[in-house]
Amino acid sequence: QILNESFSNSVLFPFACSDGNMEDGCSRWKSIRVMYFTMFLSSVGFSIVITSVWPYLQKIDDSANGSFLGWVVAAYSLGQMVASPLFGLWSNRRPRREPLVCSILINVAANILYAYVHLPPSNRKYFMLIARVFVGFGAGNVAVVRSYVAGATSLKERTSAMANMSAFQALGFILGPALQAGLSFIGETGVSIEVIDLQFNMYTAPALLAAFLGIINILLVVLILREHRVDDHGRQISAINYTSEERVDVTDDTDGSIDHIAVVTSNIIFFVVLFIFATFETIATPLSMDMFAWTRKQAVLYNGIILAAIGFESILVFLVVKIISQKVGDRPVLLGGLIVTFFGFFILFPWGNVYPKIQWSDLQNSSSHGGPSSPQPISNSSVEPTGCPPEQTWCQYTPVIYMAQYFVSDIFIGVGYPACNVMSYTLYSKVIGPKPQGVYMGWLTASGSGARTLGPVFVSQVYTNLGTRWTTSLLCGVLFAAIVLLACMYRRLIAFSVRHGRIEEP
Repeated sequence: QILNESFSNSVLFPFACSDGNMEDGCSRWKSIRVMYFTMFLSSVGFSIVITSVWPYLQKIDDSANGSFLGWVVAAYSLGQMVASPLFGLWSNRRPRREPLVCSILINVAANILYAYVHLPPSNRKYFMLIARVFVGFGAGNVAVVRSYVAGATSLKERTSAMANMSAFQALGFILGPALQAGLSFIGETGVSIEVIDLQFNMYTAPALLAAFLGIINILLVVLILREHRVDDHGRQISAINYTSEERVDVTDDTDGSIDHIAVVTSNIIFFVVLFIFATFETIATPLSMDMFAWTRKQAVLYNGIILAAIGFESILVFLVVKIISQKVGDRPVLLGGLIVTFFGFFILFPWGNVYPKIQWSDLQNSSSHGGPSSPQPISNSSVEPTGCPPEQTWCQYTPVIYMAQYFVSDIFIGVGYPACNVMSYTLYSKVIGPKPQGVYMGWLTASGSGARTLGPVFVSQVYTNLGTRWTTSLLCGVLFAAIVLLACMYRRLIAFSVRHGRIEEP
């Protein structure tokens, strides 16, 4: 009951006042919960169309291929990577309401554009690409959200608030595909609304729903969000980017420099955490199809269930992390999360004497030609070939990954990733301390977006050309390097106030 109280209050009564006897505290937590909702919608904006973007792309533009799909998927992260530092800088100098409203408006307009990409007479795929870039650009407000929550919470409150925010982010990733699935009953044809030239179908409905939720988000930001800034002890101080005649400075413990080595270290670790998970998401479907001979339909269904299960597992981990971090601190949880994730990928290392099924046709007897039999790819297009494609020659000499390995690995990664995710940027916010965090959070978000852009490109090339041995080895190597980096910089990753002797390290 204690474990779930904070998160359940945020979900069931998202804008209720938890500090009813203190007007400032009430307003502060209402505003923080608006930030939770904004983070949730940012995740929904990415995931709500992710399962339908390929068939929609094929429907509107016959010239689109799999390579262009990769650019469409990466466009969101590219837009977010560019926008995050800009919105972060804006939020340092002006009330945060301004960049938040502007970014959400961009997001709403981009989702509406996505619903109208069928209208141009040609090059429709490029209009879809532009729409996804600007959806990601609008999602650059994640930097503002993180900086607001970091600045509006005390050192004691921050881990719990960041864990709640991560839980809402995970919830958005889970519910996005679920909403898309729920809207699929509309069908590909759907309804044509000629007055506004809109085709309302299973592909455009999710984007329009995301736009509608964005309008609700704008109203919440305008009506409820207020500027709040507290020091590491939780005492109200005036926000640098906002002046109010009713707010008087209580204290400002901003004297002292930020440890920029710790800042760079935190960015690197956050990059690794998101890079690793992006690679996991990317290879899940092809790996399961190659190793277990699943059809496309089976791979989408089973991996969808697995990712949803990992999402719910992540929410539980976020809740547990809040309790554990209060007892042992943030750094041990981050280190433990990296180690658990390392073992999650180490388990995937192929071993044994069983090899994957290859997509061969019956071996042709070529003895009449005096040479060895020559395997041929399956040519019957009416039957979907299953197993490793023949062009992936590594399948012939690399042992299969067993289904038990795959499931156990999913469980480990589902525990390690969320712990690393929330602890990495919680520690980062504490390292920066009471200084303005907009730009710093912008760079952190940009590093995460860069990881989500590079990760899929990297792993798809390595997996396709070199196979599972190289893929798991390289990913384990990256994780091991992150563990070593954290161990070397362990003493520097401390809160700003602890470093300057204002608070004793818990």
